[in-house]
Amino acid sequence: MGPHNLTSVLEFILLGFSEDPDLQPILFGLFLSMYLVTVLGNLVIILVVISDSHLHTPMYFFLSHLSLSDIGFSTTTVPKMLVNIHTHSKSITYVGCLTQVYFFLLFGCLDSVLLAVMAYDRLVAICHPLHYPVTMSPHLCGLLVLVSFSFSLLNAQVHCIMASQLAFCSDVEIPHFFCDFPQLLKLTCSDTSTNNIVIVILGIIFGFVPITGICFSYYKVVLSLLTGSLSGGRYKAFSTCGSHLMVVGLYYGAGLGVYLSSSFSVSSRDSLVASVIYTMVTPMLNPFIYSLRNKDIKRGLQKIVSRILILPSYLFPENKIEH
Repeated sequence: MGPHNLTSVLEFILLGFSEDPDLQPILFGLFLSMYLVTVLGNLVIILVVISDSHLHTPMYFFLSHLSLSDIGFSTTTVPKMLVNIHTHSKSITYVGCLTQVYFFLLFGCLDSVLLAVMAYDRLVAICHPLHYPVTMSPHLCGLLVLVSFSFSLLNAQVHCIMASQLAFCSDVEIPHFFCDFPQLLKLTCSDTSTNNIVIVILGIIFGFVPITGICFSYYKVVLSLLTGSLSGGRYKAFSTCGSHLMVVGLYYGAGLGVYLSSSFSVSSRDSLVASVIYTMVTPMLNPFIYSLRNKDIKRGLQKIVSRILILPSYLFPENKIEH
């Protein structure tokens, strides 16, 4: 069968995980639990940051947007996978496939850029603490998030346009649990040399540049700590670097695993495992990394819990026990 334009493809087949019927309930329960923990954990971070005035700082402003991006990142792929497992279906529509490609790249890129912005925030807080309130003004923080989102939109749009121009042969089976752009390139009958060049350029801009910025920021931070004292506000700022570095290592480590497994591994199972870590495990662990190692987040969470426990006494005062 000869190649045909993508617009004539009604659906793709997502091969996903094991077809063993005994494993389907286990996989469904496992991934549903991970997704719920991801959404609830990141929503708690956002709620704590919004409700506690002490957390209305640039670092937590960026953290709340990172949590929002993580929710979108997981929501792009996991719900469709859960529906397919539950209904024993492997199909995804053409529109659904392009939508997954678009939002997966949008939120993935946004995570990368936001992590670099957070590293810059730590650089200013530690190396230039006296100028920090002026440098990291609310206007600049909002602008940084807006620019990050705009660049991520551009990256996703370019990939989506390239995907819409691909032509396919008879094989529309994707050995994955979501529509991944590199997997679509493997199925196409078109010449992908131009696509590969564009992917490399975008990868350098939105992958290599942010991680380089992160490394440079922490290089300057280490130099500042070696040449000055670590006290007061500088110590508090430095104490948040550990959580950020753990998230950076987890995100880029999992991303590198996905790239290596899809590029060099002949086993689709290796690519699936790496993608699960990248799309589900990393967003799920981020709230725990920041909350368990951060006294400010813990304090804000305790305030919310105390308000929830006190609320019934205000709503139902007649239920109080009289002595």
